[in-house]
Amino acid sequence: MGGYKVSFSFGTSASDEAAAGQAPAPPAPVLDRDQPAIEFLCDPALEGRMPAPERAVRFAPDWFKRLEREMGMPDPNGLPGLTAKACLPMTDAFSLGFVIPLPFDVQIVVPEDRVSIQLGWAPDVPFQPIEQHHPGQIGAPEPPFESTMPLKFINPWRIKVPEGYSVLFTQPLSRPDLPFTCFSGFVDCDRFGTTVNLPFAWSGPIGEHLLRAGTPIAQLVPIRRDALIKQSAARASTEEELAEQDAARTRKYHEESTYARDWRVKK
Repeated sequence: MGGYKVSFSFGTSASDEAAAGQAPAPPAPVLDRDQPAIEFLCDPALEGRMPAPERAVRFAPDWFKRLEREMGMPDPNGLPGLTAKACLPMTDAFSLGFVIPLPFDVQIVVPEDRVSIQLGWAPDVPFQPIEQHHPGQIGAPEPPFESTMPLKFINPWRIKVPEGYSVLFTQPLSRPDLPFTCFSGFVDCDRFGTTVNLPFAWSGPIGEHLLRAGTPIAQLVPIRRDALIKQSAARASTEEELAEQDAARTRKYHEESTYARDWRVKK
């Protein structure tokens, strides 16, 4: 056990083994090569047997879809009281990047100790969709992992991005309804030529649970490395900046749809 290292599983997994000796892949979809694109590659034998990654907007949660835009009551400033459905920054976050879905149904039994977790799936699945990490990889049982068994989703999709791009792998954003929490990683997928698995911890209740195929397990955001901001400054605002901030605050709380009309940039 001492040979384990914290990683996003940069190495052989059951899905890698399943990839050997298969038939040639069908023709890839036609992409506009003048525009940057992300590609998700799977073993040809797996194509069509599992849900494919898609734009993140397709995975907006039911709790968000159910919301009405207005609460039916005024806010403290007399404007219509709005729900999160009217928050365009939240909508944009739901739409950011792409989502990898769980490939197959998984049964999870979480005991009271939250450590001796049992996993199960159909006997005919082509690879094991979840594996265990060694608890020592996250320092368990030291805080904050006193009652945690680290697990990892086995991702069958290799991620290809243009040169100069890395990919942020993270928990699907604004998803407190999901019973697990992924550890985030930033992977140079333009250079890394195999799959990236997805470590996570069970954060839901104890008991027996069924995670359905298609459940979003990670949100992926491609980012150009030369666009990363590395300089910062913390300072007092100038008088001009304070006036600008005050004017924006006044508009935010006393005008309807100001952000949508004047500040938001369509993604």
